[in-house]
Amino acid sequence: MLVPTLLVLLFCLRGHAGLSPHFLQQPDDLVALLGDEARLPCALGEYWGLVQWTKDGLALGGERDLPGWSRYWISGNAASGQHDLYIRPVELEDQASYECQATQAGLRSRPAQLLVLVPPEAPQVLGGPFVSLVAGVPVNLTCRSRGDARPTPELLWFRDGIRLDGTTFHQTLLKEGTPGSVESILSLTPSSHDDGATLVCRARSQALPSGKDTAITLSLQYPPVVTLSAEPQTALEGEKVTFLCQATAQPPVTGYRWAKGGSPVLGARGPMLEVVADSSFLTEPVSCEVSNAVGSANRSTALDVQFGPILQARPEPMSVDVGEDASFSCAWRGNPLPRVTWTRSGDAQVLSSGPTLRLPSVGPEDAGDYVCRAEPGLSGLGGGAAEARLTVNAPPIVTALHSAPAFLRGPARLQCLVFASPAPDAVVWSWDGGFLAAGSQGRFLVETFPAPEGRQEQGPALISVLHISGTQESDFSRGFNCSARNRLGEGGTQVSLARRASASFSKQKNLVRIPGSRDGSSSRGPEEETGSGEDRGPIVHTDHSDLVLDEEGALETKDPTNGYYKVRGVSVSLSLGEGPGGGLFLPPPSPLGPPGTPTFYDFNPHLGMVPPCRLYRARAGYLTTPHPRAFTSYSKPTSTGPPDLAPRTPPFPYAAFPIPSHPRLQTHV
Repeated sequence: MLVPTLLVLLFCLRGHAGLSPHFLQQPDDLVALLGDEARLPCALGEYWGLVQWTKDGLALGGERDLPGWSRYWISGNAASGQHDLYIRPVELEDQASYECQATQAGLRSRPAQLLVLVPPEAPQVLGGPFVSLVAGVPVNLTCRSRGDARPTPELLWFRDGIRLDGTTFHQTLLKEGTPGSVESILSLTPSSHDDGATLVCRARSQALPSGKDTAITLSLQYPPVVTLSAEPQTALEGEKVTFLCQATAQPPVTGYRWAKGGSPVLGARGPMLEVVADSSFLTEPVSCEVSNAVGSANRSTALDVQFGPILQARPEPMSVDVGEDASFSCAWRGNPLPRVTWTRSGDAQVLSSGPTLRLPSVGPEDAGDYVCRAEPGLSGLGGGAAEARLTVNAPPIVTALHSAPAFLRGPARLQCLVFASPAPDAVVWSWDGGFLAAGSQGRFLVETFPAPEGRQEQGPALISVLHISGTQESDFSRGFNCSARNRLGEGGTQVSLARRASASFSKQKNLVRIPGSRDGSSSRGPEEETGSGEDRGPIVHTDHSDLVLDEEGALETKDPTNGYYKVRGVSVSLSLGEGPGGGLFLPPPSPLGPPGTPTFYDFNPHLGMVPPCRLYRARAGYLTTPHPRAFTSYSKPTSTGPPDLAPRTPPFPYAAFPIPSHPRLQTHV
């Protein structure tokens, strides 16, 4: 009895050691989509007993069809030990931990976790499928995914297949802590180019890697987008130019407004503007402003106008000391940029090109007028020249002018011309035994006045005249010095008085009546002045008698009537205080002033010009004649001639000072 029992036990132990039940295949973690079929494999070897599955520790049963679990069943060849668990369709409640158990052998598989994935639904874009936006106004587009999608989906934005950046992700949770809705916000500032664009919001997760899309179309309202053109873009001055203003807008354009250089163009309302080109269009752009209900936009363009040179800044006169540098500047505007040249007035030689002329270390020979010139442009318009004078400050240059020979004991006049910048402090005449700068002294009188304008190319000039009343022998042998001084130095020259030989008149009668003579020195004798009350003026007998001027300068009167008529010689001179007969020849009182005003020396008949001012006296103003008494009668010269310079004096091109020829007068009664 003991032996059979031991044999059975030995058989059992032997079979357990070599052929005991075991798992050929155990279930692994599984991910299944909601609604799909799930299969958890289980295979046993050397086991033909009961096999069951548990869900989260709960036994599903030992039958193959698993009663009570309508979507669950066990499938496979039981004889070969195959006991797979199938679930179809998978639902969220199926997400659990599953085990395969061989109950009679006491075997349990490793737990297998079933994860149920819920694909996301197509997301929703708020405001879609057509979203109206305003160009230039920032906006947030919201894409939202609802439902029980597992895992939580990722929301992405795309345009033309390209993922867009600048999104913000936001998730809300339900009260139970399970995911609720998720949102993705796309921030953008649309432009007119976004009108009609399609944006896609895609919900993507592990359950649906390809994702689900929702598309929207952007409808943009935007202010006008303006394009401004000119035809032709490059024009000559005076040419007709057309500007065209084109615009796209949503909503449509409501109005146009044109401006030039910021100022409205009156009467221009449509998309086209016609103008005549001039130089102002180069610096004053034309602009077109287009408006609609959303806003307005402005575009401008500068027209390339080619025009001739226009002077913008004239060269300024300059005054510099000798040895210093001088420079002139002028500005011309033109398109293309004009060529500017510098020349000296009256000379075609180009000294410099460009807006600036520089003259280093100038000398007196550099004084004069300089010309800044620009040539006309392509249109043939514009151009011209502008002058500026260079005055070189230097010591005075004194030149002797021609002085007419004089009779002994007659009047004489010596002249000198003074170029000086700055103006001299004084012009002084000197001789052995005396000097005089202005006014009178004994037989001498000095008058200084400006040289005529237009005759001063080398700078300001003065004329100084030394009058001598009643010349003496010594006056013809001595030298008279004319000198001037300014802050830069002194200059001078010597002037000599030539002597005139004696002359006589022929015996021919020419009676000349001087009308309108009302002065008290009538040429008739006292016995004849009471005869007629009619003021017919004195009779001037210029050629009749044998009036002879001898070597001594005295007037001899020969009466051809042998005393029947009384003949009287009249001296054409004015006393300077030495007594009658020794006076200086002066004209009558100037008609420029009212009667009774002091007379002054009128050089008009002598110089053939209207003096720019009265007599000039350095530091003392205008010089008036010290003695207002005039001679009896005066006849205006009938002819004048240009002066001659003193011997060995360089030519003087700046002024011509005619010397009058005065007929000697004799009264006749």
